[in-house]
Amino acid sequence: MANIFEFNGYKPVIDSSSFIHPNATVTGNVVIGANVYIGPGAAIRGDWGKIIIEDGCNVQENCTIHMFPGTTVILKSGAHVGHGAVIHGAILGKNCLIGMNSVVMDNVEIGDECIVGALSFVPAETKFDNRKIIVGNPAKAVKEVSDEMIAWKTKGTQLYQQLPKECFDTLKACEPLRRPAPFNNEQQNEYKVWAKTKK
Repeated sequence: MANIFEFNGYKPVIDSSSFIHPNATVTGNVVIGANVYIGPGAAIRGDWGKIIIEDGCNVQENCTIHMFPGTTVILKSGAHVGHGAVIHGAILGKNCLIGMNSVVMDNVEIGDECIVGALSFVPAETKFDNRKIIVGNPAKAVKEVSDEMIAWKTKGTQLYQQLPKECFDTLKACEPLRRPAPFNNEQQNEYKVWAKTKK
């Protein structure tokens, strides 16, 4: 079971089709829509404000979503937040991609179908129109997202939209299969003879 916590009277609201990994933590005033995947190590902390994660989003391993007091963070439908990214008080547009280990700061608005490059730092108060490629530190829009790029992004996000059901159906804690202890010389020779017969 995932780490879900009530805070200051607020309980997270999570659609039954969405999968929150047992090693993720969701706290307080958080609303999660349908077919959302939240990966292990993610921290989604709605203590000082509200977090809305709309249908079909994914928040991958070790991401952090938080805010300053009184702020609402919104991940619009299909937003894709890569491994290790930090979203602090921002609004992410529909079907956008936030690259791995990027940081998106307070009152940022990322337009629909934008792509933020890995390791980018998006400064507070920055706003980007739809379909921009955003990279750097500080991050800037450098060109338009092509139809081919957004098709690639959408296809990748669809895999994550299927992942919650696969996790519900097949993910379970287990003991690992143990590799046998290293062979001694005699066992190695026997193994080599046996292996030749299998070729």
